[in-house]
Amino acid sequence: MSYNISEKGYYGEFGGAYIPEMLYPNVEELRQNYLKIMAEPSFQEEFHALLKDYVGRPTPLYFAKRLSEKYNTKIYLKREDLNHTGAHKINNTIGQILMAKRLGKNRIIAETGAGQHGVATATVCALMGIECIVYMGEIDIARQAPNVARMKMLGATVIPALSGSRTLKDATNEAIRDWINNPVDTHYIIGSVVGPHPYPDMVAKFQAVVSEEIKSQLLEKEGTENPDYLIACVGGGSNAAGTYYHYLDNEDVNIIAVEAAGLGVDSGESAATSVLGKEGIIHGSKTLLMQTNDGQITEPYSISAGLDYPGVGPMHANLYKTGRAEFIAITDKDAMTSGLELCKLEGIIPAIESSHALAVFEHKTFQPDDIVVLNLSGRGDKDLQNYIDYFKL
Repeated sequence: MSYNISEKGYYGEFGGAYIPEMLYPNVEELRQNYLKIMAEPSFQEEFHALLKDYVGRPTPLYFAKRLSEKYNTKIYLKREDLNHTGAHKINNTIGQILMAKRLGKNRIIAETGAGQHGVATATVCALMGIECIVYMGEIDIARQAPNVARMKMLGATVIPALSGSRTLKDATNEAIRDWINNPVDTHYIIGSVVGPHPYPDMVAKFQAVVSEEIKSQLLEKEGTENPDYLIACVGGGSNAAGTYYHYLDNEDVNIIAVEAAGLGVDSGESAATSVLGKEGIIHGSKTLLMQTNDGQITEPYSISAGLDYPGVGPMHANLYKTGRAEFIAITDKDAMTSGLELCKLEGIIPAIESSHALAVFEHKTFQPDDIVVLNLSGRGDKDLQNYIDYFKL
């Protein structure tokens, strides 16, 4: 059985392109061209040159000695927090800006929750001299102020989403509306493995550089390409998709996906889609999402602005449904505690998103000789105010 995407754009029964007629030309243009463009040697050359010289790849695979001692297993951290702009998001925006240029687009729109994707999009637009508009929920603008400032410094226009919960879902709705109104000159850089086909696949392919590097780095450090476990946090799920990509069909490698339980799975304040979600359609793809009995999308909650999305990408919905991945939901409290623990044990301040993944070690026991690779998807500078408020630092 393959866990990769089918020719029709589905992972098992999830995925597809459920879009209004007015978006069809935009999405279809992308679908017909993305694989061709990505296969061009000149594209690959430019993409990898920028990843190396601009982003700073490969990112280290760091053996976390003190963390490993505490939990009595071998823990490696894939240091995506060391990328330019502070997270994995830049891998995808570099790829998509090169795609947009080859499609002749001269205006870029994006949505952002935690602001990391917005910053990464604003960064590549500045690099290429292309106009950039970022939609961001009003609540996220307030709680991620440093990233909003970065986007503006990089020349982007930040437009607040004032409808609904005024978070990521609503920013996405606004961006889609913009794209419908500006079909010819605009490319929409989606920041996660969500949205209509081909986005989930295209974003996963750009993020696949993460697992590509893990394979060669593990071989060097442990004499094997295969870890026993891969761990990543999942909101929409792009850092996780990149971590799992080259291992999806290798069932010797266990996959753990970590979601935000918020104040608790049964609290009504949660973003644990795998537990609370039902099949439905959001932002153009069929997946698992949190909804009421009559199909209205329910508001997710997490202390982490990057994980409070009401659905997961279709790749992850399929990994959950088939049992290929184990899904674990982590509360705000456990995530924050684990984030602080990493600071004190390893001298690394993680993004709150990544702290959710780190909390797995308190919930699951690994064997002493297990090789566990955890994607440290982002750094914590954007979350300092959250940490300060939470721990009264």
